[in-house]
Amino acid sequence: IQDLLQASTGRNVALHFLPGAITYDPSVTAVDPLEASLVVWLDSLLTNIDRTVRNTNMLMWRKELWLIDHGSCLYFHHAWDNWEHHATGPFPHVKDHVLLPFATRLEEAAALAAERITAQHIDRVVDLLPDVWLQWPETELDPAGIRSIYKRFLHLRMDRAQTLSTEAEHARLARV
Repeated sequence: IQDLLQASTGRNVALHFLPGAITYDPSVTAVDPLEASLVVWLDSLLTNIDRTVRNTNMLMWRKELWLIDHGSCLYFHHAWDNWEHHATGPFPHVKDHVLLPFATRLEEAAALAAERITAQHIDRVVDLLPDVWLQWPETELDPAGIRSIYKRFLHLRMDRAQTLSTEAEHARLARV
């Protein structure tokens, strides 16, 4: 694990060892349709491009699904000048999501998420980010400016909650 941590860029947080955990394999383990739908929807919200068959970034531990390695979420980080496009545009990578075939309750997932992830909740969570995590060499923005973009990005994505589930459902139907 030390080799992985050394090779990883950026800060690693919330590291927890899961003894006996195995990589999630969709051909071995079925996931509850609502759980699959919530994960697909969340990854669409956060524009997570890295939860595919080749690299699920999920583990099974004690018969529970654990989402790991969120380094590919919010990939607008790599194009600060174009973050609005990522916030308001579609998420085409949802078509490659490993849980998409099992995500048959996407509309319900979107409704649950919209109830739980309020604008106030987003603001409180983003305000908890330490300044040291918000110093990006790719931008001239200070931590307050970066915090503002995170909030605006997430608010805009949440405004599209129903659209995200519709896009994912269209991708699921095209795939199955």
